[in-house]
Amino acid sequence: MHSEFIEIPDQSEPYSFLCAESLTCGIRFLSDFWQEKYLREYVRYGGSKIKFITGRSGSGKTHFLRLMTAIAQKENYKTVRFSAKNIWMHDFREIYVEIFRQCDILKCLEAASRRVVEEMGFDHHDIPAGMKFIDYLSQNGMGDALTKREIRSQLKQIFLDNPMLDNNFALACSMLTGSILGYPILEEQNRDLLLAWLESDRSIKLSQLRALGFYPSRITKYNARHMLRSLAELIHMGGYSGLFIAIDNLEILTSRSSLEPVHYTKMKREDTYESIRQLIDDIDSMKNIMFVYAFDRELIDNENAGLKSYQALWMRIQNEIVGERFNRFSDMVDLDRLALQEYTPDVIISISESLASLQNNLSLAPLTKESALEIASQARTGAVGIPQLIQIAMQEVKNNV
Repeated sequence: MHSEFIEIPDQSEPYSFLCAESLTCGIRFLSDFWQEKYLREYVRYGGSKIKFITGRSGSGKTHFLRLMTAIAQKENYKTVRFSAKNIWMHDFREIYVEIFRQCDILKCLEAASRRVVEEMGFDHHDIPAGMKFIDYLSQNGMGDALTKREIRSQLKQIFLDNPMLDNNFALACSMLTGSILGYPILEEQNRDLLLAWLESDRSIKLSQLRALGFYPSRITKYNARHMLRSLAELIHMGGYSGLFIAIDNLEILTSRSSLEPVHYTKMKREDTYESIRQLIDDIDSMKNIMFVYAFDRELIDNENAGLKSYQALWMRIQNEIVGERFNRFSDMVDLDRLALQEYTPDVIISISESLASLQNNLSLAPLTKESALEIASQARTGAVGIPQLIQIAMQEVKNNV
């Protein structure tokens, strides 16, 4: 068994988050710190951050991403989580598209439309469900040219005058928000065209957009980071604390297995490293966004194909000073090192108790003190992380019974 935690019969996403939040023994040393320092403070108040999570197989990387995603949701972040096994990483456009698809942009635009209503001195709660703002104004004798000009002025101020938004992105959002308000009028076909462009749908023709007085270029790997910055700003404008993005299984870059859905050539792998390097260099120009990449230690240890093979990236993410104590501010987080410091035999027993309570239908019993001591000792020299050692030990106890 090679999963990060014992297999759970119902692997639906809500259940995964439930499990993540139930299994916090030991790892709270880091997750509580991230919640306080980054999600509640630094990122919420306009900062942006990139973190890297590594460790041996079974060290709990996927579990940690699930836990932090669940925590970010509780802290009112728009969350995105996907595996590098399913999305090409060498072209940042592909990453932008996946993030966009998981973000429900219309919900953010509806929030922006409510902001226009409030800026004009109205309460959006007074507008009947299903009625557009302009119809509400007309019904109350206020749908005149002066009021319409004020709507345009508010849309310009919110979107086009915002320096964090790409001009084309801002114009598309302005027109879409106008369609939600009912003014300026936007036909449904044109609305769908604008949404398709924002999602980087290559099937649409740019000439179709020019008929709207909109002259955008296509979204490519060269401008996708700028578009992501705009998306993060829109999400924040929509009332969210920010955007939290968790990307798992980055070790796929070094895989030679033909069974994987994506396979990286040397050129694509180096393009991926360069893409991450550019993101690191651009992150300070973004606001309210946090990236977390997770990968097996193989991505560090592999001298020929791993991170160290691309010096421009490795120089930016390596931990130059390694102290005796685990540094929770470190951008390169080693879960094995954290486990050796925090996963005492008592914590190991607590983890097994949490697993057993979640797996009561499988009759798994918590570990004994003797087993916990053995796991703590084995983890110092073995190739498998403590969380997976726990699941293996529990499985062995079940099989013996």
